[in-house]
Amino acid sequence: MTDDSAVEGGLDEPSELEPAQGSLRLASPDDEHDATAWEAAAAAVLRKARRLGDDDPDSTVWDALTRTTLDGIAVAPIGTRESVADLTTSGRPTRAGDWDVRTWVFGPDAAAAHEAVLVDLENGATSLWVELGRGLAASDLPTVLQGVFADLAPVTLDAPHEPVAAAEALLAVLEEQGVDGHPGTNLGADPVGARVRHGLDATYDDLVTVARLAREHGVLGVVVDATALHDQGATDAQELGYAIATGAAYLRVLTTAGLSLEEALGLVEFRLAATDEQFPTIAKLRAARRLWARVVELSGGAAEVATMRQHVVTSRPMLSSYDPWVNMLRGTVAAFAAGVGGAEAVTVVPFDVTLGVPDALGRRVARNTSSLLISESHVARVADPAGGSYAVERLTDDLARVAWEELGRIEAAGGIVAALDDGSLLARVEEAATVRAGEVATRRRPLTGLSEFPNLAEVLPERVGDPDPVRRHGAAFEALRDEPATSPVFLATLGPVAAHTARATFATNLLAAGGIAVEAAGPTDGVESVLAAYSGQPVVCLAGTDTTYAEWGTDVVAALREAGATRVIIAGVSTGSTSGVFDRVDDSAAMGVDALAFLTRTRLVLSGRGTSTDVEGEALA
Repeated sequence: MTDDSAVEGGLDEPSELEPAQGSLRLASPDDEHDATAWEAAAAAVLRKARRLGDDDPDSTVWDALTRTTLDGIAVAPIGTRESVADLTTSGRPTRAGDWDVRTWVFGPDAAAAHEAVLVDLENGATSLWVELGRGLAASDLPTVLQGVFADLAPVTLDAPHEPVAAAEALLAVLEEQGVDGHPGTNLGADPVGARVRHGLDATYDDLVTVARLAREHGVLGVVVDATALHDQGATDAQELGYAIATGAAYLRVLTTAGLSLEEALGLVEFRLAATDEQFPTIAKLRAARRLWARVVELSGGAAEVATMRQHVVTSRPMLSSYDPWVNMLRGTVAAFAAGVGGAEAVTVVPFDVTLGVPDALGRRVARNTSSLLISESHVARVADPAGGSYAVERLTDDLARVAWEELGRIEAAGGIVAALDDGSLLARVEEAATVRAGEVATRRRPLTGLSEFPNLAEVLPERVGDPDPVRRHGAAFEALRDEPATSPVFLATLGPVAAHTARATFATNLLAAGGIAVEAAGPTDGVESVLAAYSGQPVVCLAGTDTTYAEWGTDVVAALREAGATRVIIAGVSTGSTSGVFDRVDDSAAMGVDALAFLTRTRLVLSGRGTSTDVEGEALA
C-alpha cells in the first residue's frame, strides 16, 4: 500500500517480506522438466505396451505418438515452446460473455414446430434456426413464430428452395408484430450452400434480393453454410477453404450489385461444424477468423470490419443411429470446443436426429448442453481459454495454411461455382471421405456403440419422420446392423473362462458390430467339450490363448469341420507357436483388421450366399 492509501491506525506493511517484482514463482524447481524428461517417461509407458523396443531411443516417442490428420497435418503429442517460436497469435475469439444458444427447428409440421419453439425459448434457448423444406414452408412461418418475441430472439432462416419467399414471410411476421427484427436475425440467403446440399440451381439474383431486404430492415441477410460440405465428408481444411471461397464470392456479387464492402460484410454470418475432436475444432474456428481477416484485408477492408460471425453446429456426420445416447457425449465435447473456440452462436444437434424428428427429450438435452457449459462450467467466462496453448497455436497455424492452399485451388479453378462445376472440389472431398471410411472400417477411428462396444439387444427409441440425410461416418456399420445376420456364429472358447475371456470378448464385440450374434461354448477342457457345445452353426470362431492354440487348436479345427462347420475363424495373430492352427483356418480376427471386410465375408457364409472358398473379395449384396 502507498502512504496515500494507508489506513489510519493500521499496521505497517512488512515490506521486507515483499518479493522483488517479477521474482514470484508459483512452481518449485522440482516441478520443472524439459523435453528429455518427458521423453523418458513416455518411452517407459510405450515399452510396457510393446509399442517401443528396448533398444529404441526415448526420442522415438515423438514419431510413435504423433498423429496425422486427414489434411496431412502432423499433430504432436504435446505442444512445446519451440514449436511456436515463429508464430504470432491470430484468429482469437472476439465474443464477450455467453454464446447464443441457438436451437434447430424443422418439421414435421407447423403446429409441432411451434410447440417446440416455445418450449425451447422458455427453457434456455436464446435464438432459432428455422429450416424450411423438411416439413415446413415459408407460409408456415406465421404459425411457427406465433408468440415469439422476434425483437428479442434472433431468427435465422434456412430456406434453400424458396429464399426470397421465406425472407418476405419473416419480415411480414415482424411487421405483424409491430417490431424490428433482432439485429442478429438472418434472412439466410445461401445459393451455393443450396446447390451443395440439395443440388439446386440457385442463383445469385436471390442472394442480392434477400441482401437488399436485410439492409432495408437492419438485419443480417447471408449465411455461408460450410456444414453443407462437412456433411458430405469434407476435412477441416476443405470446409474452411469452401467457407472462405464462398464468402469471397458473395462479397464480389454484393459489391457488384452496389453495396459497399462494409455493407456486404455486415450482412454475412458463417456456419461451421464442431466435432468431438475438440482441439482441431478449436483450431478450426481460430483459423477461420484468421483466413477471413486476410480476405477482408486483401479486399481493402479495415480491421474493424473483418470480424467473422460464427454460428457453430455440432457435427451431424459424427452421430450414430445405434446407441444414440453416446451422441450426447459427442455433442457435449463438440459444444465445449465451439464455446472455447469463440463461436458467437452454438447449436447442439439433438442426439436422436439420426432416428427422425427429435422429440422433447432430444431438444431438452441439446439446449441444456449449452446451458450447463455456460452457467455451471462457466466456459464462457474466459475470453480465450485456448489462447497461448502451444498445441492449439501450432495447430491453428498449420490448419490455416492448409486451408489457404485449399482456397487457392478453388480460386485457381475459377471460384467456388467453377470448382463445383468441374467437380474438382467434390472429388477432393470424396477422396478424403474414402480415407476416413477406411479408418472407420479398420476401427482406427472407433465409433463407440457402433463399431466398438455394440449392443445387439438394444431397443432404439422411435421417432417420427426420416433420419437426418447426411453422410454419417458409421453408415457402413449401420447398414450391417439394419439387417442383422439370421444365424449366429459359434464361439469355440478354448480353456477356462480366465484363459479365453480376452479374445472371446474381442471377437464377440467385433461380430456384434456387424449385426452378428454369437453362441459361446463356455469353459472347455478339450476337443470333446467343445464339440458337445456345438450345434451345427456354419461359422465357427476360435478364442483362446496362444498356448491352447498350440496344444489342441489344430485338433479342434479338424473336429469342427467334420461336425459341419463350413468356415472357421480364429481370434488373434499368428505367432511361431500357433502357425499350425492358423494355417488351417479360413480367416482371422485381430486388432487392425478391416472389420467391414471381415464382417461382410462372415455374413455371406452365414446367409448361405457364399462358402469359405468363394467369399474373399465378395461384397454383401
